[in-house]
Amino acid sequence: MTDTRIPVTLLTGFLGAGKTTLLNAVLGDPSSGRIAVIVNEFGETGLDHDLIAHAEDDTILMRSGCLCCSIRGDLSRTIAGLLRRRAPGALARLARGGKQATPFDRIVIETTGLADPGPILQTLQVDPVLARQTRLDGVVTVADAANGQATLDAQFEAVSQAAMADLIVLSKTDLVGTEKVAEFEARLKTINPGARILHAVRGESMPGQLWGLSGLRPDAAAADVLAWTRGPDPTTGPLANLSGLAQSAAATSFPSLHDARIGTASIVLDDPIPAEVFDIWLDTLIKLRGPDILRVKGIVFLEGIETPFVFHGVQHVFDPPVPLHDWQGGDRRSRIVVIARDISRPELQRSLDMLRARLKRDAEPIQFNEVSIP
Repeated sequence: MTDTRIPVTLLTGFLGAGKTTLLNAVLGDPSSGRIAVIVNEFGETGLDHDLIAHAEDDTILMRSGCLCCSIRGDLSRTIAGLLRRRAPGALARLARGGKQATPFDRIVIETTGLADPGPILQTLQVDPVLARQTRLDGVVTVADAANGQATLDAQFEAVSQAAMADLIVLSKTDLVGTEKVAEFEARLKTINPGARILHAVRGESMPGQLWGLSGLRPDAAAADVLAWTRGPDPTTGPLANLSGLAQSAAATSFPSLHDARIGTASIVLDDPIPAEVFDIWLDTLIKLRGPDILRVKGIVFLEGIETPFVFHGVQHVFDPPVPLHDWQGGDRRSRIVVIARDISRPELQRSLDMLRARLKRDAEPIQFNEVSIP
């Protein structure tokens, strides 16, 4: 099954973290392909002028064939306009000197430094045109190793950006000592244990690392899906299979109130889940605390169905689940990760314990006591 929707990457990070530096590196690398870039305003982007070939209206045509446009009002209209330009012949009319241009392969949205990624992700999910023609390929957050600790202390938006990332790019690692870098990385892992963290200096060697982060696609390899649904290590801590709720030594080193507002928990269930049990658990969680759920994702095996499916949601909005028809191997364990804001770890523990308890109760046979009738 081939997914023909355009992949969208959300590039976020706090002010001065290095988003634009990374973006310039991506646009200047031929292996990145042709990209449609959406930025808040051209004046804030700092795009490398050597990459720019032609400008018209609110769209810039890059020498690489990439497009760049600004958000002027509604994000949905901006993306819809780009999709119309992707029609055969549309880019050719924009190319300098009538040179034929190939349609772009993907979209990158660079947010402002203060942006909450949640509403953007929801726009991609709920807008009927965008949901049909685009898919989220991943959330990339750039974190500044030089100033990141202070930024996390001062700005909760930066903590939210780190918590929602599939990939965290640690920038400016050449400006600080290795001990400070290691300490900052450890703190980021307490905020988002499931995110990959890569180091980058001025975006070097990064372009090929930014794509294919989401496991929510029909052609995803099993290893990619398992990596995407990775949560806190379920083999450590006194709470074992709910290790995201355990206090690690690293977590106690960072007493920031902002960090404490983010809770992450994961669970691994050995046996397939009854569909009604999964539905009740998820519905209850979303109804009670939907606005505070930053992301819920996982791979789930349901009773009576051989094919597993991957699911993903932001607050109360969920993408259609994707079945993995080519799943290989005998591993039929379900993995669920919850990243939440302003929900205590005990609350998340109770939620996942409810799911486990319901599974155990449904698995127990009904006992009938013998009654003698005189």
